[in-house]
Amino acid sequence: MEKKLEKMNNLMTYKIASDELTLQEKVGQFFMPAAFINDTEEEILRLEELIKKNHVGGLCFFHSRASAATNYEGVTEIPYNAKSLETLRKLIKRYQRVAKYPLLISIDAEWGLAMRIEETQQYPYALTLGALAQNNDLIFNVGRNIAIDCKKAGIHWNLAPVVDINTNPGNPVIGHRSFGEQREKVCEKALKFIKGTQSEGVLTSIKHFPGHGDTATDSHLGLPIIGKSKETLLKNELYPFQKLIGEGVDSVMVGHLSVPDLAHGKRLSSSLSKDIIKGLLRNEMGFKGIVISDALNMHAVSKNYTVKGQLEWLAFDAGNDILCFAEHTPEGIQTIMEHASFDQIEESFQRIWRLKEKAMQAQEQKSGPNTNHLDSNELNKKLAQDSLTFFKGNENQIKEFIKNGFYGVAVGNNTDNPFFDSLGSNILFNRLPLLDGESKTKDPLENEKDVLLAIFPPRTSPKELFGLAKEIKLINELIARKNAVVYLFGNPYVLNHINCEKAKTIVIAYQDFTVFQEVAAQHFLGRHKAKGVLPVTIKD
Repeated sequence: MEKKLEKMNNLMTYKIASDELTLQEKVGQFFMPAAFINDTEEEILRLEELIKKNHVGGLCFFHSRASAATNYEGVTEIPYNAKSLETLRKLIKRYQRVAKYPLLISIDAEWGLAMRIEETQQYPYALTLGALAQNNDLIFNVGRNIAIDCKKAGIHWNLAPVVDINTNPGNPVIGHRSFGEQREKVCEKALKFIKGTQSEGVLTSIKHFPGHGDTATDSHLGLPIIGKSKETLLKNELYPFQKLIGEGVDSVMVGHLSVPDLAHGKRLSSSLSKDIIKGLLRNEMGFKGIVISDALNMHAVSKNYTVKGQLEWLAFDAGNDILCFAEHTPEGIQTIMEHASFDQIEESFQRIWRLKEKAMQAQEQKSGPNTNHLDSNELNKKLAQDSLTFFKGNENQIKEFIKNGFYGVAVGNNTDNPFFDSLGSNILFNRLPLLDGESKTKDPLENEKDVLLAIFPPRTSPKELFGLAKEIKLINELIARKNAVVYLFGNPYVLNHINCEKAKTIVIAYQDFTVFQEVAAQHFLGRHKAKGVLPVTIKD
């Protein structure tokens, strides 16, 4: 045990030469299986054994098996664990103890650890950050705060940001995770996030190469096919990747999507395409860093390869250095050793080893007690103020609306409604949930002319009209027959399904956080101006 600890400490101080590892240990470094915070003791012991026997290079943490990758919108109930963060920290220490060489720990924390862990700080989605007209330094601070939270938990690598340019309103998997549809703005905002993260020594990864923004298929469930020409892709989808590669990013995550014009007509997933990874990304675009695959359990690729180890070998042979969410690690190691050349193995291993050294060194240089960590509530308040966007109307119209009195109607996830609560402490108005259309009682709005409609979409993705499938008709009927001021606390693409033409005024607040609702209330009361710019196009 003492020798094992000594070796771990030696790697921290760079005394272990990379040539001390056996060939099998080097291949093991390519593998980053999934770890689950809410696993049973039996499952934890199995992963410990996998780490010890196969010398995997790292782990990618997910909340639970019910919420990870292909199951993330499944029917399995997702367990709630208020102590997830404490459990995560303990598991990281436990898994590190059984590893011969320190593990590189990664997680998806695009909007903070809250993406995977309960009771942790959540920051706005990328699309909300995309609405900032100026003050992109706030995005730097978001990246830095998230990085500090990662370091405190023992995480080296945030698999973010998303640099996909979202141009498809029906995109089922990107949407709110993108900074928007304008390539330059996506680049500048992603770079701020990256620089903020790097300022604390945490690694980043731009994703999902070569661009997942114009897809209608969720790659967790099937293989999206993009029929655009290479020329078009270079001008748009590939532009952020090329620009950010020039800024020295740590890694690029390759998505599971088929782009035939980049692969000589072949309908093969990008993550398995030598033409796309070695040809385009490495040779043409000049990327020298780590290439990591998107989760290999995703059905876009996993359902096509039933022989254990085959998918892992094909992904590695295509040019992926790190195989994320590899499900067949022992078989994958064996298959790679049987088929790969020594030079092929050594080249990827050296890239990974350099990345691990960089990550371990940064982990040693821990931040002092909250030295750089801005108060998260104050940061979110500034983000709420600067992102609030007028889609239609102006402040004067709201001022006139208030004079006549109005009825407040909330729709969607409105169990708690700080928006109406904040207004109610300043002005008198009646309020009610939206009628369900089934009620036989008298419509309380029958004699009301002016309605303040607060929409809280239950979902961030377009599935079932953002969770409003049952309410959309009633919302539109209400807007059509009333003088309506609308505040939307969610994905702006919801407006594609709203009767915007008939609404008097529409304001987008993007998030339903308490602080976003309170800022929206201050705006309605005339104490704050909307400064944001819509980051995507809404149809007329």
